[in-house]
Amino acid sequence: MSDDPGDDMLGWDESVFRNEHVFEIDYLPETFKHRETQMETLKYSLRPAVRGSRPLNVIARGPPGTGKTTATQILFDELRAQTEVQAVRVNCQVDSTRYAVFSRLFAEIFDYEPPSSGISFKKLFSQITDRLVEREEVLVVALDDVNYLFYESEASDTLYSLLRAHEAHSGARIGVIGISSDLDLDVIDELDTRVQSVFRPEEIYFNKYDQTEIVDILRERVDRGFHEGAVGTQVLDRVAEFTEEQGGDLRVGIDLLRRAGMNAEMRASRSVEAQDVEKAYDKSKYVHLSRRLGELTDSESALVEVIAENDGERAGDIYEAFNDQTDLGYTRYSEIINKLDQLGIIEASYTNVEGRGRSRELTLQYDSDAVLERL
Repeated sequence: MSDDPGDDMLGWDESVFRNEHVFEIDYLPETFKHRETQMETLKYSLRPAVRGSRPLNVIARGPPGTGKTTATQILFDELRAQTEVQAVRVNCQVDSTRYAVFSRLFAEIFDYEPPSSGISFKKLFSQITDRLVEREEVLVVALDDVNYLFYESEASDTLYSLLRAHEAHSGARIGVIGISSDLDLDVIDELDTRVQSVFRPEEIYFNKYDQTEIVDILRERVDRGFHEGAVGTQVLDRVAEFTEEQGGDLRVGIDLLRRAGMNAEMRASRSVEAQDVEKAYDKSKYVHLSRRLGELTDSESALVEVIAENDGERAGDIYEAFNDQTDLGYTRYSEIINKLDQLGIIEASYTNVEGRGRSRELTLQYDSDAVLERL
């Protein structure tokens, strides 16, 4: 080691990162570790599509950050590169209605957006199926975070339209992969019987990574994303410990590595130290919260804000404050409460109130200051 302290300091044009894109949310790893069994089952289910037949339907379940989306994206990239299969991933956090899902499919299949108004669902649907039949193409649809369709009571209608497409248009071949991170949601039981009879999916479970697997996966990100020697073994182990504390969600660990690297650069240091990780964790532990809040509508965000400012009060009292702010009625208010409860942002629990019967108490699942800061 040099005796000159300046040798350990970054210059203005230097970085601890070799390739910062490795830590972006849309980065696909070159090697996908510890998911061999799940990948084989997915390939088995999609293989009929390569032969021109309707693929098997799939439900991929597991905690957040366990590789469900990554596995699907990797196989979809292979399908697009090597076959004529149309493979489309729909983010149901964004496209959470049947019409929105089919608008996304239209845009991917035709390479341009459908008209923003004036086109009925029936016409949108028929144009998609006409194109598939005309080109003799199989369509595989990944409904990522399909649980959001259930929260909006749109799941059964959406799946029915996809899976019964061949009845409306002979020759249409569509398969569905439903991806859910809501372990309390029984996808099959929550569907209408008319959908259950045709869905019959293969079920693939993505278990939580253990700490050894977390270290192994994050080490590869470190090797590809940082300059040699920038992240030591003890620092990586600490990142893995924090990741495991957050349910083994790799997205937390990846975000933590990036923020820790940026903290090291703020100190003009060539290496990431424990202090950089500790400081970064205050931000990275709220990765889930930031993502969930970012997908809410204005009215849903408004209710979260009111709850954060009135944490622990009864639903009726919170409704008055919410109604003053939005003018929305109690029915919509109750629907939003149910959605926020299912998302894990709040807990809505019933309690007995003397003289008033049973009432719901709304409690944030996160620190109120953290919620208000991210809103």
